[in-house]
Amino acid sequence: MSTKNEVINLIKKKIANSEVLVETLKGDDHLQVTVISSQFNGLSLVKQHQLVYSALKEKLASEAIHALALKTSTPN
Repeated sequence: MSTKNEVINLIKKKIANSEVLVETLKGDDHLQVTVISSQFNGLSLVKQHQLVYSALKEKLASEAIHALALKTSTPN
């Protein structure tokens, strides 16, 4: 189980100056995460998602996060 703040902090540590929104979908281990960052400029959607997954790799490996719906974008 992960708290929203833990997830936000892990992502912001890996992707500085990002805007991170976390919603629980079903229990505390099913999350919808939205990350907006200028670091995504020029990156494919796959590369953007890989950056977020790398920030959460331990939580995913331990199944503290069982399911992750992920949206990424650059600031407008």
